[in-house]
Amino acid sequence: MRRVWVRELAGWSGALAVAMITTAQVASSARAELLFRDGDSLIVGMFARSVLSGAPLDWAMSSVLFLPESAVFASLDAVLPLDVNGLLTVNAVINMLALYGALRLVVGRRRDDTAPVMWALVGLGAFGLLAMTDVSGSRDALELASLLLTTTYYSATVVGVVLSVGLVRRVIDRVAGGAGLVIALGATAAVSTLSNPLFAAWATIPITLLLALMLIRSPRRTRTAMLLVVLVTGTALGFLGRIPLRAWIANTGAGYVQPERWTESVRYYGALLTDRMATPAGIIGVLIVSSLLVLAIARTVRAGDAGARFVATVAWVTPVLVAIGAIALGTHAARYLQPLAFAPVFALVAAPRAWRVSMRTGSLLAAAATVMLLIGGAFSAPRLAAASAAPDPDLVCVTDWVDASGRVGAGQFWTVRLPKLHLADPARLVQVDHELNGYAWLVNRTDFDVGEVSFLVEDAQTVPWRLSTSTAPDEVIDCGRYRILDFEESSLPLGPQRS
Repeated sequence: MRRVWVRELAGWSGALAVAMITTAQVASSARAELLFRDGDSLIVGMFARSVLSGAPLDWAMSSVLFLPESAVFASLDAVLPLDVNGLLTVNAVINMLALYGALRLVVGRRRDDTAPVMWALVGLGAFGLLAMTDVSGSRDALELASLLLTTTYYSATVVGVVLSVGLVRRVIDRVAGGAGLVIALGATAAVSTLSNPLFAAWATIPITLLLALMLIRSPRRTRTAMLLVVLVTGTALGFLGRIPLRAWIANTGAGYVQPERWTESVRYYGALLTDRMATPAGIIGVLIVSSLLVLAIARTVRAGDAGARFVATVAWVTPVLVAIGAIALGTHAARYLQPLAFAPVFALVAAPRAWRVSMRTGSLLAAAATVMLLIGGAFSAPRLAAASAAPDPDLVCVTDWVDASGRVGAGQFWTVRLPKLHLADPARLVQVDHELNGYAWLVNRTDFDVGEVSFLVEDAQTVPWRLSTSTAPDEVIDCGRYRILDFEESSLPLGPQRS
């Protein structure tokens, strides 16, 4: 028993090191824009801090509610004395650790001929290496693995999908029992779907398809049918749970479904793939995914048991189904294709066979690998700290001025969200469109109760203003990449809300 705990502790220590190395590399690249400053990436931090403030809540969310992600960020914010960037950095490391925990479930129970801890760590390392090949600052790039490090781009959904695969595999591998695992599967499906309907496309459809095929050949048809029913029922309950929250869902996502535009979708994703392969890092990333897909197909053919075959099949079937579905529905968003990054990793954990070496040699190799990872993690800590503490004098200029003014101003979506999150009172910056109408999208609609504002914040992303008044600003404050148009002697009325 003691040896088991030592082995598991070593695995988690190695996972922490991999998480720190990966996060430090991503945060030190242009991808830091997505981690710390992108307008979309800040919704979880904004929502969590709004909840913690105790202010009235009337949020306009997308089809994704970010419930698990917000719970994690709010917990960190409540207990850690860190600024926003520090919290986002810690959250990125925790997301990687959560993925390791889920992969540890997928890899199965330890037997005499298996090494589940080692292979779970290998799987995490492969995913981390893939994330480190993501080097652009674009949210639209086909750089999918690094999206797990953000709080916004469906990290909880990714972990939920991996957990679901692991729970199904554990039930398939068991000789008897497993009621708790089945209940956990239903709960995971319900919570994941409640938060993000994409779970149905990423997990429920592929897993249901494979379970249905297994019913034809499986000697344990009752257990397989039970897994199928529980997964579908949990997903359905998740959709039903969204009904009471519909007032917060400003966009159900139905508008993104445009099957008549499938040819445009093919061109869009084809262009993203071409751009991805235009850099050495991108080529390495494509080769990693391609190699894992080939390995997954090979392990599907050679699998020695039903659990290994199921996991290996999920590794290549899920990316294929998701890619085909994204094109068939005419979508134009790289983030919908994240299973192309994480699902192929299942190929590494489908059949976690132990290497045939002596116990002494194996212990020495494991210890050496753990020590190397820990050293790498330790050297990554200063890089993490430097990346999260990178100075942004332009942002500080805006937030200091707004905090000191004691007044309420406004700005457009891509401009205002970063300063808004970093303010002492985020309600002092209202999110509007270029005509000063309230832009009710991923924001607390109580902000618009103020009715009018007295200054505007703009930058290079700001669409030229079309104001109802021709009054010129009394003063223009230069804050580097930002400008503050101060209308101190007059007021600018807000128009009606739109989303």
